Amino acid sequence: MTTTILSEADLIAPHGGTLINRRIAAPDPAALAGLPVVALDNRTRSDLELLANGAFSPLEGFMTGADYRAVVETMHLANGLPWSLPVTLGVSRDQAASLSVGQTVVLADQGQAVAFLYLEELYDYDKQVEAAKVYRTTDEAHPGVKALYNQGEVLLGGKIELFQPRTPEAVFAPYYNTPTQTRQLIAQKGWRNVVAFQTRNPVHRAHEYIQKTALEMVDGLLLHPLVGETKSDDIPADVRMECYKVLLENYYPADRVLLSVFPAAMRYAGPREAIFHALVRKNYGCSHIIIGRDHAGVGSYYGTYDAQLIFGEFEAAELGIKPLFFENSFFCKKCGNMASAKTCPHSSENHLALSGTKVRQMLGAGEIPPPEFTRAEVAEVLIKAYREG
Repeated sequence: MTTTILSEADLIAPHGGTLINRRIAAPDPAALAGLPVVALDNRTRSDLELLANGAFSPLEGFMTGADYRAVVETMHLANGLPWSLPVTLGVSRDQAASLSVGQTVVLADQGQAVAFLYLEELYDYDKQVEAAKVYRTTDEAHPGVKALYNQGEVLLGGKIELFQPRTPEAVFAPYYNTPTQTRQLIAQKGWRNVVAFQTRNPVHRAHEYIQKTALEMVDGLLLHPLVGETKSDDIPADVRMECYKVLLENYYPADRVLLSVFPAAMRYAGPREAIFHALVRKNYGCSHIIIGRDHAGVGSYYGTYDAQLIFGEFEAAELGIKPLFFENSFFCKKCGNMASAKTCPHSSENHLALSGTKVRQMLGAGEIPPPEFTRAEVAEVLIKAYREG
């Protein structure tokens, strides 16, 4: 079949209509002399990269107070455009006292100057209110809430310009595509309708089932694993990348799937993060996104399908990207295939269910879980990682 190469105009428009670009050439070192410096942590460094390359369009920098308050309270920016998670930069009260509106601030990563922040506002905020509204809990055991509580007491708002992009690790480099580059790849493939799959885990048979079901409806799949900061007990991103590669090489049509990494930090904000993931994937050129069971959840803080229900709080037109909702999938011994409660009439004792603990025990013992749960090639990558770890 001949591929029709598309133009950028044929793809879904970025959120807000324009793909933001806040990257500039490196300045003369003399231009940095005497400017105040603010150090970034892993999450704000990731946010900086995604602000600069347009993944967080229409944002052009760290949120000012009006946008921050509107997002926390209404899941919209001050101009009314949907946006569900704060993107902020916090500093201590002592450091804030040394800064003033109108200054150009140097943002530094591990002591290296990487960007400018044009300081428009310094403002206080209530961490407990943000936790309750955004994460639906004030429990510090929640990893997103813990990160929030560890932030500085004063937020800095203003546009940024990035002059030192991150150099991706070698394992990610071939798959490290900006929104602009991803859109170009999608256009070259001739895909008008593209479904995104967000993941921070290896892809097992249940994921494979819903991805391939979605592929029946669209032109292509963007497998878009998050490779920024995650919980310490999540499987490392480099191991996951090996899992994705062996799976795609053996079980997916090469001309229907694009593997590309999403260098964001995980917030574990459940329903709100599902909206956030959808809007960001729209900026990468996706017309659809898969939203399954407990998307972006952690522990028992969210209901099984809360991440799907939250989409009902928005008009479809204002989000632009279409969610594809899937129920929990499993292998049914009586059906003899993958299924969900929507397609399988049999009781749960016929469903293959392995807990995460059980799977980890099997992998740690060098045992490959049953093929109905995971592909052998994926299991072998994980077993090797367990042995070496």
